[in-house]
Amino acid sequence: MGKFFQFTMMRAAMSVFTLLMVSLIVFTLMELVPGNCAERYLAFKNTQGATITVKDIEAEERRLGLDRPFLIRWGSWIGSVTFKGEFGDSCILRLNINQLLSDKFWISLIICLSALVAAYAIAIPIGIISASSTSALANNSLRFISYLGLALPNFLLALIIMLLSTVWFGDSMTGLFSKEFRDAAWSWARFQDFISRAWLPIFILGWSATAFALQTVRALMLDENGKLYVTAARARGLYGRKLLWRYPARHALGPVINSLGFDLNRIFNELPVVALVLVLTEAGALLIEALARSNDQQLAGAIIFLLTASIVFVNFVTDIMLALMDPRIRKGLIG
Repeated sequence: MGKFFQFTMMRAAMSVFTLLMVSLIVFTLMELVPGNCAERYLAFKNTQGATITVKDIEAEERRLGLDRPFLIRWGSWIGSVTFKGEFGDSCILRLNINQLLSDKFWISLIICLSALVAAYAIAIPIGIISASSTSALANNSLRFISYLGLALPNFLLALIIMLLSTVWFGDSMTGLFSKEFRDAAWSWARFQDFISRAWLPIFILGWSATAFALQTVRALMLDENGKLYVTAARARGLYGRKLLWRYPARHALGPVINSLGFDLNRIFNELPVVALVLVLTEAGALLIEALARSNDQQLAGAIIFLLTASIVFVNFVTDIMLALMDPRIRKGLIG
C-alpha cells in the first residue's frame, strides 16, 4: 500500500503542477491581448459617450494594479483563486466573476458530465457486444450509426431537432428554463423544469461522444480478442460472458477510462456552438460572449481555468481508477 500511496501523491503533485502551468499560460494570454483591462474598459465607456483622457487610463491602471510587474500580478491572481476562490471582477461588465459564473459553470459542467456518462454507458456495453458478435447485420448497423454520429455535426443535429420540434409541437425547445423559471431561485419545481429541457443539450453533446467511444471500445475489444491469453483462457474452458468480462473487456477498458478527461474537454469544446444554437445561458455561451464580442479576457480566463481544473481532476481520478482496475499496474505499485 505504501507504493500505491506514493503513486497517488505523485499524481496529485503532477495535477497541482499542471494547474499552475495552465494558470500561467492563461494569465499570459490574457496579458497578450492588445490593450490592458483599463484601456478596454475605458474604450468601452468611450463608446457610451464618455470623454476619456490618458490620465484617466493611468489612474485606472493604478487602481487595478496593472502597473505592477507581470509575475507579481500572476502570483496575486493565482493566490486569490487558490486560497480565496476569487477570480476578481469582469473587465468589461465590472461585475464579480464568481457571481457571474455561480450557477452557469456548474450547469455547464453537469451537462458535459451527463453527456459523457451517457455516452460511455451506451458505448461500452454495445462496443463490447459488437466486437464479440458474429452477426453481420448487427455489426454493420452499429458501424453505420457510429459513422453517422461522427459525420453529423452537433450544431446541425441541434438545428434538425429544433426544426422538427417546432413543426410537430410548436416549441423550438431552446433555453434551459421556461420563462417562469428563468430568473427564479432554485427550487424543486425549477429543478424539474431544468431536467425537462437539459436532456436535449445532453443528447446532442453525447451524440458524437457516443459514436467516438463506440468505435474506440470496439477497436480495443477486437484487438484484445485476438491475443494469445484469450485463446489460452478458451482452451482452459472459459467462454461466454465470464471470459469476456474477466479478460479482454477488463484490459480493453483501461485506455477508454484513461481518455475520460480528453472526452470531457472535447464535449466542452462543442458546448459553446451548441449553446448558441439552443440559446443556452451557461458558461459555454458566456465564453463565446467574452472571447468574440466583449473581449473580456478576465472572464474568459476564469472559465478556461475552471474547465482545465475540472479536466485535471477527472484525469487524476481516472489514473487512480486505472491503477485499481488494471492488475498489471496495481501489481507494480503494491507488489
